[in-house]
Amino acid sequence: MAGTVRNCRKTSTVPKRPFESARLDQELKLIGEYGLKNKREIWRVGYTLSKIRRAARELLKLDEKDPRRLFEGNALIRRLLRIGVLDESRMKLDYVLALKIEDFLERRLQTQVFKLGLAKSIHHARVLIRQRHIRVGKQIVNVPSFIVRLDSQKHIDFALTSPYGGGRAGRVKRKRANAGSGEAAEEEDEE
Repeated sequence: MAGTVRNCRKTSTVPKRPFESARLDQELKLIGEYGLKNKREIWRVGYTLSKIRRAARELLKLDEKDPRRLFEGNALIRRLLRIGVLDESRMKLDYVLALKIEDFLERRLQTQVFKLGLAKSIHHARVLIRQRHIRVGKQIVNVPSFIVRLDSQKHIDFALTSPYGGGRAGRVKRKRANAGSGEAAEEEDEE
């Protein structure tokens, strides 16, 4: 029996002009600042942002009292509030159009782990996440691009099984401890 059926769809779009120096410089700056692996990670966020902005533009075309605009507009704003991209003071569709890629990159687990001081650098944060040292609530998350909700933010911590979180010591530390106890036993035998 096969696993669950998943729909495959585009997750990012490539820029129309491949060699635009201003855009290339800006992308490289973002990659360095947020510790991203490649340009596609930026394009993926840009693609989700463009879909959100397109939805907001469509809703803004409708009449203010239109039930579809009220219902879908509130749903969109509530979703953005929950992930922490919008704040309470900017609960209007006009502010959705003003969102930037950086707003979404700030909400990534990788950025949050670094900002909380669990990692020495943004790159160290990515390594910790990939090596399953970080949990959100009770769940270990090993995806650096995981978008952290506002209510989950206070539950980011080291995993209970991780050596950083008071779990079993790492392989090298255990090996050294065993070697150290072995040497101590040999010294006692000699005496």
